[in-house]
Amino acid sequence: MDNLSIYVVEDDESIRTMVVYALNGSGYVARGFSDSRAFFQAVDEKAPDLVLLDIMLPGEDGLSILKRLRSTPKTARIPAIMLTAKSTEMDKVRGLDMGADDYVAKPFGILELLSRIRAVARRTVESGRQTAEEGNGIFEYQNIRVDEASHIVTVDGAEVMLTRKEFKLLCDLMRNQGRVLTRDQIMEQVWGFDYGGATRTVDIHINTLRKKLGDDGTMIQTVRGVGYKIGK
Repeated sequence: MDNLSIYVVEDDESIRTMVVYALNGSGYVARGFSDSRAFFQAVDEKAPDLVLLDIMLPGEDGLSILKRLRSTPKTARIPAIMLTAKSTEMDKVRGLDMGADDYVAKPFGILELLSRIRAVARRTVESGRQTAEEGNGIFEYQNIRVDEASHIVTVDGAEVMLTRKEFKLLCDLMRNQGRVLTRDQIMEQVWGFDYGGATRTVDIHINTLRKKLGDDGTMIQTVRGVGYKIGK
């Protein structure tokens, strides 16, 4: 996981400098930005492998930045870790709902931050590379076709653009056709950790995925009181 490029958006210069220094010293290629304008200018030139976003920023805040990232095909699958002084359950859930991969509450230690980055990178960047190298993972159910290696989803032959979380969620459902996945299982498989307070996050992503799949979104069935499945 060395040489991964990481962009750090943090308005506190002392924290930004410390984090960038620690990341560069740990084998990553890190750049720091104080606001969204400079960050998106850099993203337009070269998208990073992972982003650290402070929630409380002047002007456009971290959640708004995350929303823009997730709504753009070029950046929709970039892993994002939220850095925030807020640690309430609602703030955590909001970040996860909008597509964050993890969150670290301030004040945090550098060793903890590096550990979280490695965990997210293993679940996202490296696993994606491994899948592409293996060249496997094609799932089909009626009009829905998922090519896990190339990250392409088509419905009745037309490509559908999904965020990385939506794509992973659909892959897990397609891989387990006919089996019911509980919300806790989905949370563990898609987000990489079990966070009992975030079942709402799973429901929101399911609803968004259904909408993007159009009429075929009804293939994702709700099993009341248990979870979700595709197929009989």
